Amino acid sequence: MAGIILSKIEYAMIWLDSNDISFPNPELYDPQDGLMAAGGDLRPERLWFAYQTGLFPWYNEGEEILWWCPDPRFVLFPEEIRISKSMKKVLRDDTFQFTEDRCFETVMRNCQMAERKDQDGTWINEALIDSFVKLHHYGKAKSFEGWQDGELVGGFYGIQVGNIFCGESMFSKVSNASKAVFIHFTKLYQQQWQLIDCQIYSEHLESLGARMISKADYLTILKQQSS
Repeated sequence: MAGIILSKIEYAMIWLDSNDISFPNPELYDPQDGLMAAGGDLRPERLWFAYQTGLFPWYNEGEEILWWCPDPRFVLFPEEIRISKSMKKVLRDDTFQFTEDRCFETVMRNCQMAERKDQDGTWINEALIDSFVKLHHYGKAKSFEGWQDGELVGGFYGIQVGNIFCGESMFSKVSNASKAVFIHFTKLYQQQWQLIDCQIYSEHLESLGARMISKADYLTILKQQSS
């Protein structure tokens, strides 16, 4: 028997084999907190398979690797992006200049160093940077940059799975930089990105129009990318 059924199903932690790239099926395995598995490794092949499956790694330095598929899922549909009057002015005034894939690793390292509310550290470690940089070389991961007077002041990065962009992290060194980069490229890719996976709730992205959808709906959209 798979645990005792009371008011909910009790799920045992699934531990991954480092030699076998596999994950529990998120359509069938449904732990309440969204934690699907632990362990394994961060090699590029496993990361790529994880995002194709609907999972992503999120854990603290020194801990076991944790793999998540939350329910509900925090996403943004590009056509629903909200742009405030003040941000429209920032974009209209060409306050920032924008580039794509110019300095992927530098964007990741800036995200690694960024201070975050209610977080003591970062999940972006050297192993993760190494694998994401390799995925970038394979054409699977992308970065988007914002510049001011020749200095990199904001950006974000993530993985492209078909028409889904899985946003991983963003940083901002000056006011409005990360918002401007995010808005610029969301509008630019509006016809190509069916949705942006924001993964976990943030007030910052909610202000831009991100919202919750069910895990089932997210996985349905994800499955269409490989059908």
